Amino acid sequence: MKILFVYPAFERHSQSHPELRTYVPCNEYIGPPSLGIASVAACTPACFEVGFVDDRVHRVTERLPEADLYALSFFTPAATRAMEIGAFLKEQGKTVVMGGIFPSMMPHEVMPYCHSVVIGEGELVWPRLCEDFLHGSLKNLYQADGCADLDKLPPPRVDLYLDAEASGVVHDDYPLQISRGCPFTCSACVVPATMGKKLRFFPRKTVWRTLESYAAKGKLCSLTEDTSFMFVSGARRRFRSFLKELSERRGTIGSRLSYVGASMPLLLNLEKEVFNEVRSAGIDRFYLVGGFDPVTRGAFGEGDPGAMTKAEECIAKCQDAGVDPYTSFLVGNDEDDEGTFDRILEFCLRCNIRIAEFAIATPYPGTPRWKELVAQDRVFDRTWKHYNDANVVFRPAKMSPEQLLEGYLRLWREFYAQRKEHDRTDREKWTIQF
Repeated sequence: MKILFVYPAFERHSQSHPELRTYVPCNEYIGPPSLGIASVAACTPACFEVGFVDDRVHRVTERLPEADLYALSFFTPAATRAMEIGAFLKEQGKTVVMGGIFPSMMPHEVMPYCHSVVIGEGELVWPRLCEDFLHGSLKNLYQADGCADLDKLPPPRVDLYLDAEASGVVHDDYPLQISRGCPFTCSACVVPATMGKKLRFFPRKTVWRTLESYAAKGKLCSLTEDTSFMFVSGARRRFRSFLKELSERRGTIGSRLSYVGASMPLLLNLEKEVFNEVRSAGIDRFYLVGGFDPVTRGAFGEGDPGAMTKAEECIAKCQDAGVDPYTSFLVGNDEDDEGTFDRILEFCLRCNIRIAEFAIATPYPGTPRWKELVAQDRVFDRTWKHYNDANVVFRPAKMSPEQLLEGYLRLWREFYAQRKEHDRTDREKWTIQF
């Protein structure tokens, strides 16, 4: 019997707003699938044949690959397409299972479009679901009891993604996961709700097996987790140990991390020697995410001079260390007003930010922010494909939805107009997801 895992398509920024392609002089980057499918596929009983299709490349509703069971894993922006696929497959008499972040947070939303929903970490229930399907006793709902013991999980089946390249898009890098869970409660993050508040680490052998799979194909990889976990006692030592081993293996493994995610408070508190270790490991870029921390919210939302000085210090620290800060600016927080867009653009010019992206604050189901805005009756759009950080789906506090959308588009337009004037040498080499 065959199980086909499906990664549903979702709209990128430039698909929601095609005019961005005229503003942004960069190559478009289509990110690889998340590790959810690869991780669950690795736990599939040996009696099943496993296949994978990326709906962004091969539309499932246009060319249906044959299988006995179709398993869809997806997050909120892909939920609209996932439900379209589910409805199509059910009409064809196919059996459909759905899991991932969105089904875990909104199971009743997807139930009409599938035969079974998986809630939580799929590895805990997937073998039992497969056995039930084999014996004709598939249940409507499978809910993971707690969190998986990462020491007992097999390495993810990333070969499914790598093998799919032969017939589709070639990705710039692939996901590498070294931990799960997070003890923090950030307003826009769903990780504690889906993977628990306890920080758990994958055994190093699992991490290296995954990395070696990418290296065998000459692929770069990037960490899936926001490195805010480095604020946790003991986690920073573990990460530095990983960097040291990565540096030592650079000559033999043939692969490296393309970037590491970070926040301004993290980098401001990072010792100089850690920057050196990042560079020694072959990492030359931070994916610097803003809008979720007091530094960026204070600097760009409230216009606080002290916070702005800290933001400038953070960029200078990265540039001095030779690690490029690919900066992501979030707009639409309750602190943000129409002056936020000017503050961001002036900051970028003043600090010589070379590459940036811009996103609209989005209340993802299951996050504290979602619960807050729903309680305040401020969410006006529940078309899930609009939840891609490129559309306004709620009423902002200090501007209209129309003003927020126009400000977001203005940031893309004017930032890259500035870069066109100040940096004509290598912008054609930039690759960014927009």
